Amino acid sequence: MAVDIEFTINGRCESLPVEPLETLLTVIRDRLGLTGTKKGCDGGECGACTVLLDGEPILSCLTPAVQVHGRTVTTIEGLATNGHLHRIQEAFIEMGAVQCGFCSPGMIMATAGLLAKNPHPNEAQIRQGLAGNLCRCTGYQKIIDAVLWATTDQKREKEGGTNE
Repeated sequence: MAVDIEFTINGRCESLPVEPLETLLTVIRDRLGLTGTKKGCDGGECGACTVLLDGEPILSCLTPAVQVHGRTVTTIEGLATNGHLHRIQEAFIEMGAVQCGFCSPGMIMATAGLLAKNPHPNEAQIRQGLAGNLCRCTGYQKIIDAVLWATTDQKREKEGGTNE
């Protein structure tokens, strides 16, 4: 029996019926058409499906959609504003951290969650913050470099520097 839920996703209010065991990943990709969030292992092992729930990184493949009722979800599509990429997205491009691109949305969302809690993490903290996300292409160093680059830019912006 379907349950009606209401939640905010990427700043937009949604209301829809979901099955009790339907995952947030299925709702995001198949019902709302937001395919930036990737379906990888579908078992909570790879992190490709990471989104933010009330600002916290979660695995959408393991999260029942009914649990987001009344809450806020942010996907990779929700990071960009007014047609401009988020600084983390820019950092991943700038530092060559995007290879095949499959893990990138999950890595970027995990990074957004990490930087929201710790705006200036060191390399060990970055590795710990991204530990649940797997990548087969980059060897991780470019991803860590991208997070550090984004952190430096955020610091520069707060000190009155430019965003460019």
